[in-house]
Amino acid sequence: MDIAAIQEALRDERLDGWLFFDHHLRDPLAYRVLGFEAPRTPSRRWYYFIPAEGNPTALVHRIEPGMLDALPGGKKPYASWNEQAAGLKEILSGCGKVAMQYSPNCAVPYVAMVDAGTVEVVRGLGVEVASSADLVQFFEARWGEAQLESHLEAGRRIDGVRRAAFERIGERHRGGAGITEWDIKNFILESFRKEGLVTDHGPIVAVNENASNPHYEPAEELHREIRKGDWVLIDLWAKLAGGDSVYYDVTWTGYCGETVPEEIKNVFDVVVGARDAAVERARAAMEEKRALRGFEVDDAAREHIRSHGFEEYFFHRTGHSIGREVHGTGANMDNLETHDERRVIPWTCFSVEPGIYLPKFGVRSEVDVFIDDDSARVTGELQREPVRIC
Repeated sequence: MDIAAIQEALRDERLDGWLFFDHHLRDPLAYRVLGFEAPRTPSRRWYYFIPAEGNPTALVHRIEPGMLDALPGGKKPYASWNEQAAGLKEILSGCGKVAMQYSPNCAVPYVAMVDAGTVEVVRGLGVEVASSADLVQFFEARWGEAQLESHLEAGRRIDGVRRAAFERIGERHRGGAGITEWDIKNFILESFRKEGLVTDHGPIVAVNENASNPHYEPAEELHREIRKGDWVLIDLWAKLAGGDSVYYDVTWTGYCGETVPEEIKNVFDVVVGARDAAVERARAAMEEKRALRGFEVDDAAREHIRSHGFEEYFFHRTGHSIGREVHGTGANMDNLETHDERRVIPWTCFSVEPGIYLPKFGVRSEVDVFIDDDSARVTGELQREPVRIC
């Protein structure tokens, strides 16, 4: 944790401070931003306040006085509820507006970690509570050089696994043997293990109408056979095992046959066009040196799909932040599920993954876009045509 950097950011945001709060490890963001691990699961509430000027102060229960000893600054103990209230009032004395892990209307649920009651307590002291979403993005979502390299290396390995998965289907078909979504899911997971990759769940391997369920995953008790003439969607994400690595997340589609049916190819082309429009919106903003907001990228993809008459079949956001978790804490490319007005800041990464989900089949095309100081770039391979799985 860099106290000076946090305080500079607070002054830039015209905030009097940043109030962190936790109970029973509810707020993982607090521990990551503050750069420490709790010595044990907190059974009592703790508070840690970083003012825009001056030294931080911890407010901890007398039963767990050492909970925040790893952090710099002063410490105030409490035991009773009125001592807690008095201590909180004291450390926030003179503050008009402080940041907390709060999101108005829960517009950014990844940041909405503080319960409504605690927000009420702080407001009851006459202090305005602002969302820490932009601060969290600045101190949590930005990558370093090592994380970018981990992403690129994970991408090289995952792209190889993805190619092998489609080829596996083709091999089985050419050999006259059967193969299922479940088989390919397990093939991918085993390939991840061999490649030194880890993932939190997934992957998605979906045939025909299953591909119209954006979060479908085959299970041992529920999956489909992959036959000739089928449409196949594979969405896979992982990161390098160990270290401070970050995810790589892509979706490709293919057809089990020589010639893709015209209906499917038409939808595929619309989705790819939407993907490219969203990426171009990000690139143009960086080239023009203007602020880019998450909702703008969503608008670019959605307008392309709307212009081709498929608006009702695109019912999720265009993309999400990518970091240590596959769904990270930076700006999302979203003007549907939420109106994400957060600025997309340098050294962050997000997915672009528009989709059209029809009753008989679904198409999604996903790439990752990294923003550096001057440009926006796709970090992996771009799918231009459906994979021919023959």
